[in-house]
Amino acid sequence: MSWFEAVVLGLLQGLTEFLPISSSAHLRVFSALAGWDDPGAAFTAVTQLGTEAAVLIYFRRDIAAIIRAWTSSLVRKERRGDPNARMGWFVIAGSVPICVLGVTFQHGIETALRDLRVIGTTLIVFGIILALADRYAAARRPRPLGELTLPHALGYGFAQSLALIPGVSRSGGTISAGLLLGYGREAAARFSFLLAIPAVLASGTLELFEIGEGPAPAWGPTLLATVIAFVVGYAAIAWFLRYISTHTFTPFVLYRVALGLLILGLVGFGVLGPDAGAVE
Repeated sequence: MSWFEAVVLGLLQGLTEFLPISSSAHLRVFSALAGWDDPGAAFTAVTQLGTEAAVLIYFRRDIAAIIRAWTSSLVRKERRGDPNARMGWFVIAGSVPICVLGVTFQHGIETALRDLRVIGTTLIVFGIILALADRYAAARRPRPLGELTLPHALGYGFAQSLALIPGVSRSGGTISAGLLLGYGREAAARFSFLLAIPAVLASGTLELFEIGEGPAPAWGPTLLATVIAFVVGYAAIAWFLRYISTHTFTPFVLYRVALGLLILGLVGFGVLGPDAGAVE
């Protein structure tokens, strides 16, 4: 991977990680269109550490309050009803599905599921699901995040695990689940961002050992892309939360469907191979 590729892919990662359009799909597809090698699952996971650092800083007060209340509740029974302590348990419970499925299906995630036909299809299908979920939630009184329950947290968690498939989108999947469970757009997005923290940090840390080995990019370009993803990602969080407070997800849905159709068309007409850019 060249330094220029690292800059472009870092920008893409930062811009798309928190929007419901799938950052992993964009890294994979853009590289194929540009004639570059597939950056791979390891590069994607490590650059997500940059965007997750943006989450840690942006939500630092919320995260600190959750950690304090949760740790206190372990030894003080009266603190177990604290909303922040409960939120800590909900984040832990919601993280279990993606951890189990990620380990179980790691090989397929890194190989077969990066097929451009899979990505094009998931962009379209889960874009439609997001549209339906948004319309469903708009017709009901939005449930505040304070009403989150353990079954709902697990529902979020299973939706997040679908994002192991490039094209689904971590934020898109979990936000769709939140909307279908009756939560408002901002509440669904906020828990989506908090829920991603353990999974992304664990995945990125594990994949650190793959950087510079085999087909994975070298350390220098990967670190540059990660830093860029952090800076751009922080701005993207702030913009996205402001945007969805007054707008629907329709523009993202239309973009997903258009991009998915473009990918399937390019593969169908032989412009791109389904495994374009794949590195053995």
